[in-house]
Amino acid sequence: MAWMLLLLLLAAWATTASSSLVAKPGCQARCGGIDVPYPFGIGAGCFRPGFEIVCNNMTPFLPDATVAGRKRLAEPVRVLSLNLTVKAGARVQVQLPVAYMCFDAAGNEIAGSFDGRLTVNKEQVYRISNTFNELFVLGCNTLAYAGRGSRSNATSDGYYSGCVAYCNKKQRARNNKCDSIGCCRVNISPLLTNTRMSFGKWSEAPVDIRRPCSYAFIVQKNHYVFKAADLNMTAEQAKRWSMPLWLDWAIRNGSNSLRCPLLRKTSEYVCLSNHSKCVNSTNGAGYFCICEEGYEGNPYLDNGCTDIDECKQPQLYACFGKCTNREGSFECTCSHGYQGNATHKDGCVQSINTGLIIGLSVSSGPTILILFLASKIIVRKLKHQKEQKLRQKFFNQNRGQLLQKLVSHRSDIAERMIIPLRDLEKATNKFHPTRKLGGGGHGTVYKGILSDLHVVAIKRSNIVVKSEINEFINEVSILSQINHRNIVKLFGCCLETEVPLLAYEFISNGTLCDYLHKKPLRSVPWRDILRIAVEIGKALSYLHSGISVPVIHRDIKSTNILLDDALTAKVSDFGASRYIPKDKTTITTVVQGTLGYLDPMYFYCGRLTEKSDVYSFGVILIELLTRKMPIIYRSSTGDGLVAQFVELLAEGKLVEILDPQVIEEGGTQVEVVASLAMSCIKLRAEERPTMRSVEMTLEALQGPKEHFRIRDATYEGSYSAMRYTPPVRRASLEDTSRQYSQEEEFVLSASYPR
Repeated sequence: MAWMLLLLLLAAWATTASSSLVAKPGCQARCGGIDVPYPFGIGAGCFRPGFEIVCNNMTPFLPDATVAGRKRLAEPVRVLSLNLTVKAGARVQVQLPVAYMCFDAAGNEIAGSFDGRLTVNKEQVYRISNTFNELFVLGCNTLAYAGRGSRSNATSDGYYSGCVAYCNKKQRARNNKCDSIGCCRVNISPLLTNTRMSFGKWSEAPVDIRRPCSYAFIVQKNHYVFKAADLNMTAEQAKRWSMPLWLDWAIRNGSNSLRCPLLRKTSEYVCLSNHSKCVNSTNGAGYFCICEEGYEGNPYLDNGCTDIDECKQPQLYACFGKCTNREGSFECTCSHGYQGNATHKDGCVQSINTGLIIGLSVSSGPTILILFLASKIIVRKLKHQKEQKLRQKFFNQNRGQLLQKLVSHRSDIAERMIIPLRDLEKATNKFHPTRKLGGGGHGTVYKGILSDLHVVAIKRSNIVVKSEINEFINEVSILSQINHRNIVKLFGCCLETEVPLLAYEFISNGTLCDYLHKKPLRSVPWRDILRIAVEIGKALSYLHSGISVPVIHRDIKSTNILLDDALTAKVSDFGASRYIPKDKTTITTVVQGTLGYLDPMYFYCGRLTEKSDVYSFGVILIELLTRKMPIIYRSSTGDGLVAQFVELLAEGKLVEILDPQVIEEGGTQVEVVASLAMSCIKLRAEERPTMRSVEMTLEALQGPKEHFRIRDATYEGSYSAMRYTPPVRRASLEDTSRQYSQEEEFVLSASYPR
């Protein structure tokens, strides 16, 4: 028995020793098999304010966080796991019930947890993670969305995500297929702080009594897989349904003042360990701490970050030779008798025996010279072969064979499109810093001159994202076969590096977004606004109807319109674009685009058509007329730019939002462009014009100003009052206001945070 007691004491000592690295000294470090690292803690004095964990029957809970619904009592939120730091931030995984609503055959609600909202603690250290979660809606004829406000003021808050699920008589819901039939799925908006769900009906169709319930929930990405049988659950079953999701956490104080550069010498700075550093939160104001490179542990505790012995994990730290540990780093060299790069597998090659060379030099000078020269040639050849293998590896990894196949029917294009790395290195002086045009978190752009004297902008990403390789190949295959003066020209690409490189024609004047909005604001003549609109319209019309297989751009916005020295507009960034087969007018796809410019019907249903680009172009027209940014503009009542434009247009008060220079110089032409923008942003896609008709309308405006005819409607006279009724749809103001229901308008007004 004594030896068993000794073993238990040793185990307890080991647990305490290991826990001291994560928990505050003297505090409980685990609950139910989950580590609870400081700043989290269990019990008084063991946690920072806002980071308390309650351990109840060996199950951890967030004490100040509750889940409540209209017909559900508040209940504590269970913790599934705690992460001290991860690459994208710090996270807590929790379990939340699914929000649901059930109806009888008459359409009356009979059961439901109306919202399932999560209420977090007053310190507000937690936010819903938009990078690790997604939103699902299940049901027939079901509209649901998550947002911070109540249904009565849904458009007053900018952070919403939602979609529509419906049942189709011709197609049944299929397992593993969340394609709007019985199930829809979308990413959630940044800065969402609440899981409150609002339900609504998409149409006035009767309730399907076989599937009377609707469900909505935010869940950890890749966790939930749709099953058609889930639509048949009863209210009793729905009550027991719950899902895991991730919360981002950070050190916060309820204001925007906690940012790393300002904190290091203040009392609020909590990165106490030597060799720790501060990282700004990517989800709202605040920060968290990490150990510096080469160290690991808890940065919130004194001496919590300790040196990593990389030599104990040579495969992880890529050392294939002799490893020597250093404080915060390590040294990796080839073993005695070898030379080369020990950080690469097979990077060390056997050295020539220097003793033998010395011996030979005594008896034969020419022999040693020959051996020396031979060794140099061999080493150079081995190095060249290794570089060739690495370039071929990257070429295959970057789907070079796929690109060759896509353009194989045009050998001249294939040869021109694939540029060797040595040519781009020569064009940029080996990517010298003086050739750098700009850059950000995702990559750097360099200016270069190719051997044929073309000046190019070479886009070089900082990181490798496997999921984006297909988008890259898609952009290359589309642009390689397009030739239009208003579409940016792609000279070629290089696939021989870890991250693919793109060489575009060099456009000197930046983006349309900068031209319209960069401070200090410059004068933009009406003739330039009209010409830019015409040129963008021509490019989109060409994509839709001027090439053998139509292309939908899918992300038309002012930052994707470039301007050259003559202010000629050129459409760019085709990474999200899609071909549309001739025998189809629509395709169902995952929603991509930018909120503010995104077609609401595409956002709701995932059905992509040419009219989705028409909607985005209509938003561009509004941006040109108002010089306001669609993704951040909010009216005094909380409306987005499109919703505000529609309202003022219907009331005949459009002058309140138009740019003064546009009013002064545009005359009656402004009214025509405003009418055209209104027709482009119709909620129903089939009511929007084609880009070909939009192009012809705008071109007509570049003629004499006195008289314009559009769709049998004549525009003449002064525009001073800015009062008009849209000529295409002679409807009452009541009809106009009803066209955008509350659920629909939240999409139009949604935006990313400023």
